[in-house]
Order: sequence, then C-alpha cells, then structure tokens
Amino acid sequence: MRKIHVIGIGSGDPDQLTLQAVKALRDTDVFFILDKGEVKSDLVRLRRDILGAHLPEGTYRTVEARDPERDRTAEGAGYSPAVGDWRSARAGVFERLIAGELDEDGTGAFLVWGDPSLYDSTLGVLEEVLERGAVAFEYDVVPGISSVSSLAARHRTGLNRVARPVQITTGRRLAEGLPEGVDDVVVMLDAHQTFQGYADTGEDIDIYWGAYLGTPDEILVSGPLAETAPHIIEVRTRARERKGWIMDTYLLRRHLGDEGGKVSGDEGVPGPG
Repeated sequence: MRKIHVIGIGSGDPDQLTLQAVKALRDTDVFFILDKGEVKSDLVRLRRDILGAHLPEGTYRTVEARDPERDRTAEGAGYSPAVGDWRSARAGVFERLIAGELDEDGTGAFLVWGDPSLYDSTLGVLEEVLERGAVAFEYDVVPGISSVSSLAARHRTGLNRVARPVQITTGRRLAEGLPEGVDDVVVMLDAHQTFQGYADTGEDIDIYWGAYLGTPDEILVSGPLAETAPHIIEVRTRARERKGWIMDTYLLRRHLGDEGGKVSGDEGVPGPG
C-alpha cells in the first residue's frame, strides 16, 4: 500500500529538522510540493534547500502542483465555508498527486512548515482524500519545530510563566478581545496587525514579534507594546513590500506585578530592511 509521511520541517532553517524528520526524508521516494505562485516562490526554494541539505542528489523525486486559491475576502459567517471549499479543492490536488505520481508500494511526503498539528490543513485534507475512497494509503506524522517554539527561542523567553496558562490563537480571534484569565497569548495568522488595538489601552503589555523565523530574512522586535507597535508596523510593511509576502507571529504578555513579573526577551533590532 502507498505510504505518506507528513513531515514537520520547522520554519525554514535546514538545521531545525529533527533526526526523526531526516529519517523520514530518507525513506521517501516522491516529495509533493504545493506552489503558491511566483510571489511565494521562496517557500518552494526553501523546501528544495532542505532536501538538498539532507539527501543525496538523485535519490528522490519532487513533484510540484499549484495550490488552489482561497477566497480571502470571506468574513463573518462566510469564513469557515470558504476555508472548507479551499480544503476540498486541496484534497482534489492531493488525490491526483498520490494516485498519479506514487507507485502502489511507493512512499511520498508532504513537507509542512513548522509542526503539522498547529494551524495547518494537511492532516485534515489527507483525511478527506481517504474518505473519498478513490485512492488508498496509510500515513504517519513527524512533528516539527513550530514557529511558536522558534519565536520563544529566538527571544530567549518562555511561553508561559509559573502556574499560568498560555493560549495560542489567531488574529481574527484576538480582535474579539484578549482571552479571559490568560496573560500570555501567542498570535498567529494575523494579517491585520491586531495588536495595534491593544497598544493604547493603558495596559502594561509586552510584545515579542518575529517574521520569517528560521530563514536568512528573519526579523525580531520586542518591547513594551505601546512603544513598539508603530515600529513593528513600519518594519512589517517594508518587509512585505520587499518580498511580496510575510509570515509572522508574536507573543503578547501582560505584566503580573510582583506575582509574575516580566520575562525578559531579546530586544533585537530588526535585521534586513
């Protein structure tokens, strides 16, 4: 039976792959790579660089396919259906790749940024392909170093404080308010820089922000949110204009006074740009 590895590859640095991930790479005949268009061609190149860093040339094959477009204008009640339509379109692409490019006893792989369990659709899409019943395969999952882990490591801070919870959410959810009872909030998928809305509330909040984590273009900024937010907006805008795309995440941390205190991070000045 066909076999699929879903391999977490970290956020761009070939050195972030685990030994388990390298073993899975070496067990793979065909790597399926989704092309997101010319603007994001860097993402394809980084995947190829990772393969080149860990595998001998000529021992594997890559197959590229265009990633279906998602309706990014959908809001409110239309958001979830739009994501569902996109996932179903992706399932059609996956089904075609697995059936058409992989021998009956072959092993294929999808290389997933960060960790496959964290805000990634690959596992859900593969389950939809199996439910359709047109192609049979088994699959396993290799965890990876997520952008969240990279963010904390690069800022030399923890994600939570003693006896306190941490929550991972999206910019869309953050716009509805900071979660009750949680003072350490990691935010992903925030295209609208929602943190700006908390910069002038008078709350004592720090931000630890990072973009293109694990890549040569990595940018880090941290500091009090009220002072740092305008700088992050400026840096983010320049970076997006330069590359045509941006992947960033950040940690918001409310001060707890004497019971918790501030956890210091890297006060790094942004890199390129």
